Amino acid sequence: MKKAYLILATSVLAAIGNYCKAQNDTIRVMAYNVLHFGDGCQGTQAFLDGQLKKIVSYTKSDLIGLDKMQVIKLNNADPYGISPVWFADTVISQAMGSNFAYCTLTDLSQATDNDMSVLFYNKNKLTFQTVNTLYIGEEDINLYKLYYNDPNLSTSHDTTFLYAVLCHTISGSSSTGRDGQATTVINALKGMFSHLPNVIYMGDFNTHNSTEPGYSLITQTSDTNYLFYDPPFHPDNKLLYPIDWTTNPSQAAAELTTCTRAGNNPNTCGNNNGAYNWYDHILLSRDIINNYNYIRYIPNSWKSLGNDGNRIAIDINDSSSIKNTSAPSSVINAEWQFSDKYPVTAALAVTYNTTTSVGSNKQQNQGSIKVNNPVKGEMTIYFASNMIGKMANMNLYDVCGRLVISTSFMVTNSQMNQNINVTPGVYFLRTQIGGLVSTNKIVKE
Repeated sequence: MKKAYLILATSVLAAIGNYCKAQNDTIRVMAYNVLHFGDGCQGTQAFLDGQLKKIVSYTKSDLIGLDKMQVIKLNNADPYGISPVWFADTVISQAMGSNFAYCTLTDLSQATDNDMSVLFYNKNKLTFQTVNTLYIGEEDINLYKLYYNDPNLSTSHDTTFLYAVLCHTISGSSSTGRDGQATTVINALKGMFSHLPNVIYMGDFNTHNSTEPGYSLITQTSDTNYLFYDPPFHPDNKLLYPIDWTTNPSQAAAELTTCTRAGNNPNTCGNNNGAYNWYDHILLSRDIINNYNYIRYIPNSWKSLGNDGNRIAIDINDSSSIKNTSAPSSVINAEWQFSDKYPVTAALAVTYNTTTSVGSNKQQNQGSIKVNNPVKGEMTIYFASNMIGKMANMNLYDVCGRLVISTSFMVTNSQMNQNINVTPGVYFLRTQIGGLVSTNKIVKE
């Protein structure tokens, strides 16, 4: 067993080294509280679309979570919706561009607070697959499943999934309501996954400090299978727990997201008093932080867009003391006009799944072994033509290096199926055919 563990460890280290060196694409993420976008309080629809377009064009975001949108009718007869059914399509056409789409809308909460969250995505990079509602109450909190449009999907038979939880939680000085929301969401995720895959948990959490029970459950739990990381704390190491950003906002001056306005200009909608609190977050699962499954966080890419760390109690565009040069002035002014909140952004690096095997060029010249991902009850293995008629020895290890399945069989076809009766999680499949050894990462659903 020690020998098997050492072999696996070497393969895993090689794979990690390859992932760290390679970056084929970037997915830029933005979460933005858009202050009841749709009710016209901030300005006309055309004016606000133009301001949002400036922000989106600058960030070049590929995954955009807009929370606190005025609830959109799911159909023309929807008695709970307020904004027309075409509202999200107009946001795309006027502010984002034709390469965007939005995930299926839900309103099981029946517009209790007249708002909903909408997830938009760049169709050139991502494909939406499913939505699951994790919480029903004031607003739906959903889990969206997307996959990366790997350009080699037709030949690699493999892709990378990305999940997003988008939220707008209960506001107020008491955290009790939002603590309950966080507990419900985490318990729902535990019921779906043995550990968190590539998951982004983002939106307006209305958190007043890092010790709120709900925020602590999400970001500081001892159960690392369900731990989300807040990048300014880890891995960027700019901040240390605990922090009370309400009582002492200077502890997180550059991370504050509430609010962009110090007074009643440009209107009286929403909050004022300048930057004084940190409600909006983009949290990332361990798989993303540690680059376990083809998607990794790019260090120091998390930003409270337009917050230069000098905005406490002043407008985002106030230049009377220190001019804000953290973004172009057109973007700074667009944020001031569009919403009372700062958007938060982060960037993720993607590695194509051109082959899940690792090894030398010599091994690749001999032919590679590929496996479909993710795997359910049965995995499909793809063999090079020169492997047919040879004996394959196949061992499956968990992430701790423990052998869970061992089998041998004759390769009789270029595509063969094997049962994989293991609990959901990440595994490493080591296959040996003659002198060829290949290690594939397996994600079991």
